[in-house]
Amino acid sequence: MFEKSFITDCEGPLTLNDNAYELSAHFIEDGGELFKILSLYDDYLADIVKKENYKVGNTLKFILPFFVCENLKNQDLIDFSRNNIYAVSDSKFLLKYLNGAMNTYIVSTSYGQYIEALSNYMDFPFENTFYTEVDVDALTLNEEEIEKITNFKQKILDSPEDYELFDEIFYSEIPKMGIYETINEVDVVGGEGKKEAIDDIIKRDNINTGEILYIGDSITDVEPLDFARKNNGISISFNGNEYPLKVAEIAIVSPSAIATCAIANIYADNDKQSVLRFIQEYNASDNLEELFEKYSINEEIKNKFFDIFKNRQYPIIKIIDEDNFEDILKVSKDMRNNIRGQDIGGLG
Repeated sequence: MFEKSFITDCEGPLTLNDNAYELSAHFIEDGGELFKILSLYDDYLADIVKKENYKVGNTLKFILPFFVCENLKNQDLIDFSRNNIYAVSDSKFLLKYLNGAMNTYIVSTSYGQYIEALSNYMDFPFENTFYTEVDVDALTLNEEEIEKITNFKQKILDSPEDYELFDEIFYSEIPKMGIYETINEVDVVGGEGKKEAIDDIIKRDNINTGEILYIGDSITDVEPLDFARKNNGISISFNGNEYPLKVAEIAIVSPSAIATCAIANIYADNDKQSVLRFIQEYNASDNLEELFEKYSINEEIKNKFFDIFKNRQYPIIKIIDEDNFEDILKVSKDMRNNIRGQDIGGLG
């Protein structure tokens, strides 16, 4: 057991996937568009309405009745997930390094079927993951309900910004169906759910609240990033959109996880202030190899970093402030869209 814990979101910092979106696009006609609409509705409820006791990430619950209409089963989710993992460059190397440096966890809003497949792919212990647990096999609809859900789908596609209609569908009509009780019991690990996972990790590892590094990229990471920052931990937005950038202290914009690895190495061997000093010197230095030597960065990490960026622009690693926020947001969203694609990159 180590004195510090590294806690990462999965989709974004480790993989290019949005598994639930990809499942929807693959198995449901017009499912990709349906998922994007429901994701915006999810963001609206969390960020604008601030619905009481709402956990952001509920798109993963909203989409479930539409999965049932297509007769999806757990095995379908497992098989698709296993065959469709797209890793961020060097994320497997990052997790391998962390294995001997810090207590390491993946805290994800994604379905457990995907996280188990990802854990196997990355050679990462599944027991060190948190995820949204869903038993699709337990979800059923009768013929009349299937017809209603199919009609709801068309109405949503026809009126993508009619949130009063969505309220009626998801908070009045579907609750009348037998499927609702099972869906309602699904505990989405997003936002406050991720923060609760951090609470569990701190207790499990018996560490101080300030001895954590949390890295994320989306609206589901706001609460854990805010918690890490307010408790003097390390909070990082990795190719994030506006939501994590508003609360994180550090921004990394990079096509490779090796930049994360360098920061993790400094934090594992030193403290938060060393990380912040390194970032300041990183942005002022005209000799980064000398800087990496000064901070005694692991030889394999150092060599890999300079090999990857030998003929490319070095990754952006900056402390976020009011003066640079807009500039970072632009390049961060550009990188996000470039490596993950516009459809996934545009999701909250």
